[in-house]
Amino acid sequence: MPPTANKALDGHKLLILLGTIFQPEWIAELKELFSGLEIVTVEGCIWNTPAFDQKFPEREWKDVTILVTGSALPAAHIAPKLEYVQIQSAGANHILQNPLFSDTDIALCTASGVHGPQIAEWVVTTFLAFQHQIPQYIDFQRQKTWHKLDDPVYDAVGRRVGILGYGAVGRQIARVLKALGMDIYACNLHLRATPESRKDETYTPAGLGDPKGIFPSKWFSAEDTEGLHEFLSSGLDLLVITIPLTERTRGIISRTELALLAEQKTFVSNIGRGEVIITDDLIHALENGIIRGAALDVTDPEPLPDGHPLWSTKNLFISPHVSGNSITYARRVFEVLKYNLVRMSEGKELTNKVDRTKGY
Repeated sequence: MPPTANKALDGHKLLILLGTIFQPEWIAELKELFSGLEIVTVEGCIWNTPAFDQKFPEREWKDVTILVTGSALPAAHIAPKLEYVQIQSAGANHILQNPLFSDTDIALCTASGVHGPQIAEWVVTTFLAFQHQIPQYIDFQRQKTWHKLDDPVYDAVGRRVGILGYGAVGRQIARVLKALGMDIYACNLHLRATPESRKDETYTPAGLGDPKGIFPSKWFSAEDTEGLHEFLSSGLDLLVITIPLTERTRGIISRTELALLAEQKTFVSNIGRGEVIITDDLIHALENGIIRGAALDVTDPEPLPDGHPLWSTKNLFISPHVSGNSITYARRVFEVLKYNLVRMSEGKELTNKVDRTKGY
């Protein structure tokens, strides 16, 4: 049965469990948009503690229909009217097995799209820094020595980037790299054979991303190993991995897949999840020159322990899962929520809704 329009969101109660992340003026904006929406925020206390229970007793849950949270979730029977949960992360793998979702049909929506601009900047920064030998020159500066490297510099024009996971983040990366003159190849876990199927209606900041799917010059599907290998063998200078972590994608890039990158000595950038790449195989590929370099914002294991071999692997840049950081992050999470509340008020399907069969 399709959703029913409810312009004022009469009868709905929104509970926000993100502390002070939402500014008062944002709450006021929602109240102005939806006169019938009751909004409750819980601040200054930790979830599942006496202090929280004092501020928001269990009996208050019975009327909550919309929840904004990080990963704090009630038992399903405590919130019997809950319809929609908005989380602040782009991935939902950490909570998909929670009974609130595994045993119900409550809509779970991610914050996919809020990371696109800053993660695209991280990908481009680390790739260009490697291409232009910036780390080496920083070392020379620290040594207070003037030294020119003989290695040739390859600029981005005419180079090919393959984006494994052409979602909200991948589409913004494509926009930026296209502006640098790179050729874009896109690969998704499911086939997108038509122009219509290549469109994306999930949240993206205005004027950014690639909602119509116009930037890639070629599309691939990693539905099976053959399709993935065709993509990886397509002459990539840069491989960007943005796919979510599922049972299908865990370890999807192993020694076999990395070997397919040897001809171009592809630079690998992973901003998805560390477990997508088999760590020992990546170390082998870097140490043996199969790929020329890599940038990781995610690792397996994570956090990466002191003394782990990855720290001393050559031609590798590692950051501690920070590529999504931005002072505008919270505002964009709010924008996703607002966008979905508008859709709910109009009787439309929510955006960024997790498909439980796919896990993302």
